[in-house]
Amino acid sequence: MAELHRISPAATLSQHMHTAIIDQTLIEQKARDARESDRKRNIHVLHTGDEDTLQRMLNAFQPGTYVAPHRHVAVPKAEAVLVIQGSLGFVRFADDGTYQAEDFVYMNPKKGVFGVDYRAGVWHTFIALEPDTVVLEVKPGPYDAVTDKEFASWAPKEGEIEADDYLATLEDHFRRHFELPARVW
Repeated sequence: MAELHRISPAATLSQHMHTAIIDQTLIEQKARDARESDRKRNIHVLHTGDEDTLQRMLNAFQPGTYVAPHRHVAVPKAEAVLVIQGSLGFVRFADDGTYQAEDFVYMNPKKGVFGVDYRAGVWHTFIALEPDTVVLEVKPGPYDAVTDKEFASWAPKEGEIEADDYLATLEDHFRRHFELPARVW
């Protein structure tokens, strides 16, 4: 496995010169990093830096992590997410924050649904449905924290008291729709 360089509590950066191998050891490390994180998620950056025109990363999620609904519109960016391990819920929202059953995608490789690709400007969030879920995320760069995401005014921000209740309600609706077991967190 290539050396991992920690760039923040929430992320590591690959130090590969030519080729990065995404193997079970790396997947397990990122899942472990997410388990140890207060945010219950952790990223491993595969691209060389924020200025790269193609951003590629592994994103590890644990149940109960809150990804605040957002979209990529100031600098329009489409995104693709492929599940490598575990299962992840994708929720698309209308501009007013509402959602319908057809806005849910249950990504689980064991069920034959590997990921999603969505256009720029789509309001969305993710729900970790299993421990140690790891995805490959790809989107255009460069990355600029100021313009990357627009967070929804109709949903709590990460860290706000209401976030856990919002996530619990959303996940419960999602699980009922797909007849999944009750949430564990």
